[in-house]
Amino acid sequence: MPIWLCCRRYAIAMLLAIAAALFPISTKGQTTVIHAGKIIDPDDGSVSTNQVIIVTGGKITDVGSNPTIPANARILDLSKETVLPGLFDAHTHLLATVDPKWDLGDFWIMTLQRRPGYRAILGEQHALEMLQSGFTTVRDVGNSGEYLDMDLEKAIDFGWVPGPTMIPAGRIIAPFGGQFWDTPAEANLLENPEFYFADSHDEMRKAVRENIYWGAKVIKIVVDSKAYVYSADDIRFIVNEAAAAGLKVAAHVQTERGAHNAIDAGVASIEHGWVLTDEDLAQAKNNHVVLVSTDFPEKQLIELGMEPSQAKQKHASYIERLRRAYLAGVEIVFGTDVMHDLRTQTRGELAMDYIDSMAEAGMPPKAILKAMTTDAARLLGVEKERGNIKPGLSADVIAVPENPLDTIQSLKHVDFVMKNGKIIEPKASNRPHSAPE
Repeated sequence: MPIWLCCRRYAIAMLLAIAAALFPISTKGQTTVIHAGKIIDPDDGSVSTNQVIIVTGGKITDVGSNPTIPANARILDLSKETVLPGLFDAHTHLLATVDPKWDLGDFWIMTLQRRPGYRAILGEQHALEMLQSGFTTVRDVGNSGEYLDMDLEKAIDFGWVPGPTMIPAGRIIAPFGGQFWDTPAEANLLENPEFYFADSHDEMRKAVRENIYWGAKVIKIVVDSKAYVYSADDIRFIVNEAAAAGLKVAAHVQTERGAHNAIDAGVASIEHGWVLTDEDLAQAKNNHVVLVSTDFPEKQLIELGMEPSQAKQKHASYIERLRRAYLAGVEIVFGTDVMHDLRTQTRGELAMDYIDSMAEAGMPPKAILKAMTTDAARLLGVEKERGNIKPGLSADVIAVPENPLDTIQSLKHVDFVMKNGKIIEPKASNRPHSAPE
């Protein structure tokens, strides 16, 4: 690692530490009482009525129909609302936006022309938009430049900017070339911080350890973006190396061969998995491999440049695969893979549209809600901290006018968000958040 880069990272860490000391964020001693009309427990789909949630110091301290309310507590009336835990998106790219005009829809061009400062500011805006839509926790699986996801995570943790709790991946580990399509390319342009090219086991070990050193909380690999793919033994090696440090592995797979290798190797999750045989679905269930399905809505595929007929066919194939996965008993966790911006919708609103795909595939509201809360929390390894409304967990709470167990589309109308006991200001209408036309 170059000395200049070490110094840069150390300087950033010191500045953030100083900021934390000068401007500490704490809700210690503050008590908020929420009067909830209904509370949903996503794990079992139960609904409790006329409940009270007591929040102190950013944590839920009591839940019940008649708890003792501390004196001088702040009272919030959500008695006409359905209250539930904050939502999870397990596949985000907050620091990346591919634009059909400015980047020609090409990720590689984006990495070359969008400087780190621009992407950091963009990531801050996306983080806010996700939070305002009810996503209080996200797993950011790379495409973040030079560890910008770790910097954004720190900025959120230290209270500089509002955003979800982040589970960052750092640089995506991949065979040579990563997901760059434009090949061949000049070596100095191909070798940028977006990916960590690793083909031997020594390179894989180094890549895992460097990511963990800089702050990765999950290891993301690309299995099969090129004709040469990671073997099951390669993936198993990475899984074991990550596990030695207590981290899980998320595997991008887009082919039958890649999916088979990743499932056989026992990754924590396969991302996308658009081509899955019934045999591999059965093996995924047996190996407790989660599917993070990222099934683009048809209208978003069209917005990304697909012809309507192609988008319809592509979307139908996603839904057919997701339906088979659900019927096979594979655990499914909500993830989106949104990497584009629109003037008509925020990043959070674009992400929320993915519940339509789950509903189309025949997943009932209870299953979709679990995929967005408790099941996601377990995959991300934060189930002892977040993902439900129970004493001892962080006060990540949202509210909607209707019960999503009856109408899952009600999740698109979140009108109250609390993260770590702090109320988040609602989103402004018609917020500009895409590149100028």
